[in-house]
Amino acid sequence: MHIWPGSAYPLGASFDGGGTNFAIFSEVAERIELCLFDDDGPGMKTTETRVDLPERNGLVWHGYLPRIGPGQRYGYRVHGPYQPEAGLRCNPAKLLLDPYAKAVDGRIAWDEALFSYRFGDPTSRNDADSAPFAMTSVVTNPFFDWSDDRPPRIPYNETVIYEAHVKGMTMRHPGIPDDVQGTYAGLAHPVMIRHLRNLGVTAVELMPVHQFVHDSTLVERGLSNYWGYNTIGFFAPHNDYACFGTRGEQVLEFKTMVRTLHRAGIEVILDVVYNHTAEGNHLGPTLSFRGIDNQAYYRLVPGDPQHYYDTTGTGNSFNVRHHESLRLIMDSLRYWVTEMHVDGFRFDLASALAREFHSVDRLAAFFDLVNQDPIVSQVKLIAEPWDVGEGGYQVGGFPPLWTEWNGRYRDTVRDFWRGEPASLGEFASRFTGSSDLYEADGRRPLASINFVTAHDGFTLHDLVSYNEKHNEANGEGNRDGESHNRSWNHGAEGPTDDSEIRILRERQKRNFIATLLLSQGVPMIAHGDELGRTQQGNNNVYCQDDELSWIDWADARENEVLTEFTARLVAMRQAHPVFRRQRFFQSRAIRGSSINDIAWLRPDGQQMSDDDWNGGRAQSLAIFLNGEGIPDRDEVGERVIDDSFLLLVNASPHQMTFTLPDQDYGRVWEVVVDTADPLLAHARRRASGPGERQRVPGRTMRVLQRRY
Repeated sequence: MHIWPGSAYPLGASFDGGGTNFAIFSEVAERIELCLFDDDGPGMKTTETRVDLPERNGLVWHGYLPRIGPGQRYGYRVHGPYQPEAGLRCNPAKLLLDPYAKAVDGRIAWDEALFSYRFGDPTSRNDADSAPFAMTSVVTNPFFDWSDDRPPRIPYNETVIYEAHVKGMTMRHPGIPDDVQGTYAGLAHPVMIRHLRNLGVTAVELMPVHQFVHDSTLVERGLSNYWGYNTIGFFAPHNDYACFGTRGEQVLEFKTMVRTLHRAGIEVILDVVYNHTAEGNHLGPTLSFRGIDNQAYYRLVPGDPQHYYDTTGTGNSFNVRHHESLRLIMDSLRYWVTEMHVDGFRFDLASALAREFHSVDRLAAFFDLVNQDPIVSQVKLIAEPWDVGEGGYQVGGFPPLWTEWNGRYRDTVRDFWRGEPASLGEFASRFTGSSDLYEADGRRPLASINFVTAHDGFTLHDLVSYNEKHNEANGEGNRDGESHNRSWNHGAEGPTDDSEIRILRERQKRNFIATLLLSQGVPMIAHGDELGRTQQGNNNVYCQDDELSWIDWADARENEVLTEFTARLVAMRQAHPVFRRQRFFQSRAIRGSSINDIAWLRPDGQQMSDDDWNGGRAQSLAIFLNGEGIPDRDEVGERVIDDSFLLLVNASPHQMTFTLPDQDYGRVWEVVVDTADPLLAHARRRASGPGERQRVPGRTMRVLQRRY
């Protein structure tokens, strides 16, 4: 097979209509073979054709093959030094995925041949051919008709995020055909679009859809890496989520899903895992990066390069100190924005990407590259602001361009509603956007991605139903998963027939939802929480690709009240800018009025004092949100004016009587939300005025809107 010199740019396999250019980086390689795979026919073996890449420029090996086009499976064999003690792990017996592959075919078939040593002797060298057990890269067709695609570009202050799993969302929906369930096409099905639109969310944050690997230890136990935080291909959509084939068609299916969601006004945010790869520690398999240029792609222990420096808890950390690793991350991000049209990213264990040396550094090269990039800097950038290394918890510590999963919001709101003492002041700070975390460096409330539950931990239903985790199904002796969940079972562990407990649990769910959607910042709902989804007390379903983790849509009818309540609160948030301010409250009087933009009131209607805040036992207060005190401007520069609201918050177990404040705050109030009466069937909808009393049950939030 005759191969032309081709080009060193772009990296990966690039089809131009007449052939394909192949380019791969390796500083340590002495020779690189391009391996092409073709099926000889049904039931016959696969033929491998090897071609040496003829050129090397700027540490990039490259060549061009005419008449090679979309659907062609390929891989690489890298010849070079194999000296693990020096951090060098080239072995041409191992078929390697292209780090820039746009699609991947097949699954790993776990076998000793995938490893560079013989089991039982880590110091040995294993020259068994891994090709029969490895995945292959696939040449893709870059053409897709995006002509009518319009990215929604929804401002942060109008954003409501819905964290979702492609398979878990769609696998058990009765309205989705069997052959489409669990796929990108399933997520784009009209019944799913209808649910998302009825709920009012503006963005889906998809759990990892980059090509990932199911860990051998899980496969041996009959489990799988359901969550997908085990990436091996940073450009390829995961092939198991495609229903129309895997020879590159998954790219088309993913693009169609994005275009469909955009037409519905819904953004697509990807949960991305650039902090580590699926190759694990020094005893892991050789699948791609390790065999191409181990020192460039991974952080090695200083003075002991046989081992990997790990701040992720997975065995390795991607080497963001090396120019080629940084280039790959940035090229991947740009690809998903420009070619796949996604609207943003949530970075898993983002602190690991900021460790140029040992500590997390706000001035790390990764942040500089993102900030100056004209494409990546313009989409939503969300950090999971921690990793497992020393000093890795960085909530509030990311640069101004970034937003963050606010773990302190989650913890505080959980503690407040379960009645923990001394949580009132902290609750007030989290409810108003966490200015203590974000204001000092010029960020705004929108820097805080607020959430009560996420994929990692209890669902909302389980948060109010279990005191302890129940992870026995994971096969790890219930040792995995977080043990301190800040949960409360309300008197019975798990399912119960006790009507009082069931009623209180439902009220607490509504308290969490109301708090989340009326807080300043950007709310994120975990998929299925609005449907009462349960994982039966398992708070770590990372390995459960089954009914335990999938949404049971049969629960939808039973939880219609909760679903409607959630949708109504989303709509209320979207209709009233006072709940989604773009600047922090200043607690100062508005011009021409003696009333502040926000007021904190005791149940008797008087201003909270320092003693009230510092008492430690207070669990009830009223919050006045002044709709005339919003400092924001609309798109034409006009000052934003909204209605005013009074929130009566009673996290104590006892009924509390609230006295409505004097007429300076408002003369007529009407109940619009009551977590103890979600349908407002018994609420006093008639007008209430200054000095009148509202009896608010224990564990309840009631929201009043000023009418006059």
